[in-house]
Amino acid sequence: MTDLEQSRLLKTEIPGPRSIELGRRKTAAVSHGIGTTMPVYCTRAAGGIIEDVDGNRLIDLGSGIAVTTIGSSSPRVVDAVRDQVGDFTHTCFMVTPYEEYVAVAEHLNRLTPGSGEKRSVLFNSGAEAVENAIKIARSYTGKQAVVAFDHAYHGRTNLTMALTAKSMPYKSGFGPFAPEVYRAPLSYPYRDGLVDKEMGTNGELAAERALSVIDKQIGAANLAAIIIEPIQGEGGFIVPAPGFLPELLRWCRDNNVVFIADEVQTGFARTGAMFACEHEGIEPDLIVTAKGIAGGLPLSAVTGRAEIVDAPHVSGLGGTYGGNPIACAAALATIETIELGGLVERAQQIEKLMKDRLGRLQADDDRIGDVRGRGAMIAVELVKSGTAEPDADLTKRLTAAAHAAGVVVLTCGTYGNVLRFLPPLAISDDLLTEGLDVLAQALSDL
Repeated sequence: MTDLEQSRLLKTEIPGPRSIELGRRKTAAVSHGIGTTMPVYCTRAAGGIIEDVDGNRLIDLGSGIAVTTIGSSSPRVVDAVRDQVGDFTHTCFMVTPYEEYVAVAEHLNRLTPGSGEKRSVLFNSGAEAVENAIKIARSYTGKQAVVAFDHAYHGRTNLTMALTAKSMPYKSGFGPFAPEVYRAPLSYPYRDGLVDKEMGTNGELAAERALSVIDKQIGAANLAAIIIEPIQGEGGFIVPAPGFLPELLRWCRDNNVVFIADEVQTGFARTGAMFACEHEGIEPDLIVTAKGIAGGLPLSAVTGRAEIVDAPHVSGLGGTYGGNPIACAAALATIETIELGGLVERAQQIEKLMKDRLGRLQADDDRIGDVRGRGAMIAVELVKSGTAEPDADLTKRLTAAAHAAGVVVLTCGTYGNVLRFLPPLAISDDLLTEGLDVLAQALSDL
């Protein structure tokens, strides 16, 4: 870790003058299709703090959207990357391979749920890995159709936009999309429970609803894969009711359908387990990982049952940069940091601290409709007082107030009314508590 002081400090208003000037340069030079959550420009980051170009120190409750899980500029990652850059930066694994790629695959095969023989293949981004998981499933089954779920987010490439549920800002105006993609109802305990209490708590019942749609509208004979986030990310940090995922997996095994778990946001200790599937005791056929895999460097993977991952013909999978040696070195250091640093247990501690505090807030303020999530992946769903109607405006104003006070928070959800928290596991309890204090004060002021 750098010597960056782990305390919040506001030297200027947010944004400060140097960030404003950089914002002008961005407007002139960068596509207007790129949005930013906060108009501040980072110069250093470590632990639970981001420092901007004006010297402001912000509490980081976003981790670069769940990427810097072990903290930005984590010492082992910094050292591993420096060493690898000195050795070589690229050869392309498909031309002259190298040990670092193989070692990452070995670790993924060891760490992911499932005791049978496994294989892994490496890529650059979550979306790229999702697309390749679909390719693998189609190759293995000889079938084409794919089912994703309500509120799902799987990426911004053409196929992954088709899998993603939300139109704005991810899909609008970018079609036509890849064919043979279908959608089924998710288990959404908070909203399901408003209509049917049993549906809100009984995951098997919610799975029956989804499988009925799948049977009627697609049919198992045509279906290559079901893809699902064990805890939804952009969709609102929705944790399905217990039994939902196991029932879907059972049906897939009975019908020669590949079960793909998209653990891009939930993987690598984020949820208080190495992978979120472990909370439900399931062993997916394929697991897609990215984000927290390499301490901030671009890397992703598909890992799964050997017979499935080996199904594509030789050279059917790959890519010029997939499994870049620098990213692989960072991944090996990240995995070592998680395991030696007890970061799975740290995520569990963060969950307890956050849920205790947010639960007390919810008891005093009926605008907090739901508090949910696991580990260091926690969300509050905001509603209009006395109702369950989503309040996107309150969410926007609360986020703006937190940002102005020097706390980085993110929003999500189909209805734009979910505040999501993804603190780095390296954050201190004091910083985390202070960030929640700022949020509570802002909510009270509003």
